[in-house]
Amino acid sequence: MQKIKTCVIVGAGMVAKTHVLACAASPEKIRLKGIVGGRSSRVNALAAEASRHTGQDVLVYSSVDEAAADSDIDFAIIATPPNVRAEIVGPLARAGKHILLEKPVARNTREAVDLVEMCRDAGIVLGIIFQHRMRAASLKARELVDSGALGALSVCEISVPWWRTQAYYDEPGRGTLARDGGGVLISQAIHTIDLALSLTGGVDRVQAMAATTRFHTMETEDYVSAGLRFKNGAVGSLVASTASFPGAPESIILHFDNASLRLASGLLHVDWRDGSQDTFGGAASGTGGGADPMAFTHEWHQGVFEDFVDAISSGRTPVVTGEAALLSHRLIDAIINSAKTGKEVELQDE
Repeated sequence: MQKIKTCVIVGAGMVAKTHVLACAASPEKIRLKGIVGGRSSRVNALAAEASRHTGQDVLVYSSVDEAAADSDIDFAIIATPPNVRAEIVGPLARAGKHILLEKPVARNTREAVDLVEMCRDAGIVLGIIFQHRMRAASLKARELVDSGALGALSVCEISVPWWRTQAYYDEPGRGTLARDGGGVLISQAIHTIDLALSLTGGVDRVQAMAATTRFHTMETEDYVSAGLRFKNGAVGSLVASTASFPGAPESIILHFDNASLRLASGLLHVDWRDGSQDTFGGAASGTGGGADPMAFTHEWHQGVFEDFVDAISSGRTPVVTGEAALLSHRLIDAIINSAKTGKEVELQDE
């Protein structure tokens, strides 16, 4: 029987409760021992709530170093803003703690590469939380693509028509280059970008436009439109927004020789060229595309957490590695570069 792995959560922000619920739902695999975030009232309240959900006392660690020194801890779930990732990951990695990191890996590709290399050099496993990969519909899409039954991909359409109020961006640091590294691309659309790239393969070239609309006062972009040329010869488009009131589910549409796939609202619709249709994924579900960014289930995070525990127990790679996440970072940087220069940008693999 697999030994239960003990973890600590670093950060007590918006998504931390989702992490607590995901850990509590996996008692046969995960033991949540504590929360790192200083001894603020917010952290104490989260630890108390975590204790209720898990049925065990959840501690509060005053610092990352204190958690790193705890020999009981097998891995850390990190959910802080990306500007402080390196200073948090460093002590934990050096102490041999595996790292499960909320997206994005860092503020830009250069920082993300440095962090991936830091974990590789420390000999620890780095997994990235892209929970959309764990939806039943996404897993079925992956199965169909891998089967070869769809034929070659020709066209990809990626759409993230989300909405955020100005109050969302009024939080200090949100939507800034210094804290977040960007706007809608790196903070919201990156989930859909990661899922799309996992099905299409990498992008070769982009031509893009990015803007800050009149709906938001913020440093970075809340609207992006990009044309894409994929390495496998397919073409496509990406439209991402947090200025699309009232917000709608993100979607990925892939047109193959033998069928078209449409992923939206946690469902997969397959239209075969012979006229038959299939639907997979059960009931439609929210994804946080409207005014409430937390309007989604913890079950997808639970799937990522359980996969990560299985990965570190068996020695295999997790569902999303740090290296795999670099594909999304490179595309985002290329889109922003293209939007700034007005020119087509070729992506670099290194």
